[in-house]
Amino acid sequence: MKPMYIAPVDQSLGDEEWRPFVEAQAFGHFIAPGIGLEYPVVVPTQYVLDKSEVLVHFAIPNPVLDALQANPRSILSVAGDWAFIPSNWKAIEDEDPALGIPTTYYAAVQLRGRAQVKNNPSDIANILRRQLAILQPSVPISDPLQSDSGKLKSIRAVVLNVEEIAAKFKFGGNVNPQHQRAVIGHLKARQGPGDLAALAHAARRLASSEEKEA
Repeated sequence: MKPMYIAPVDQSLGDEEWRPFVEAQAFGHFIAPGIGLEYPVVVPTQYVLDKSEVLVHFAIPNPVLDALQANPRSILSVAGDWAFIPSNWKAIEDEDPALGIPTTYYAAVQLRGRAQVKNNPSDIANILRRQLAILQPSVPISDPLQSDSGKLKSIRAVVLNVEEIAAKFKFGGNVNPQHQRAVIGHLKARQGPGDLAALAHAARRLASSEEKEA
């Protein structure tokens, strides 16, 4: 069983689409099923995607660390750029607005693989430096081993080695270009939270689809 359903029209266009989305979000849910747990451990967390590795760190009391020790297989789940599409937006020309079908546009990516828990202070400091070099590239970074050696004892760094990627971009690919353009126009006019990001995804994917058909 696949952890996330992805309709053919919602498949990612590739690395050039899902990777910038994941890098821009920088916050997601780290999921560790463990072994014999009633529920998987789900941790909201800041993360950094560095090539094929997801870098995170957790406080020692966090139950995710015990779950990872029991079973290193885990998932980083990232979702965002969502926008609700009212039913009347799905009607164009002489179509009855009352018969339109509402939906939600959104992007979702799951990065799956095996995680390594880093206990050594030098390894933890190295992960923190790598995180900060990406999160705040223009800000000077002190050496955690020198400035925060005591605090390093209270955390563990985790490296998720990405082995599988599932990416879903649900932005109107199931309807014809005329209806897609109508929704894009409404998003541009409304400009609510997430609307412009959703608009950019929808417009890019529509242009890609039309280019393939040309």
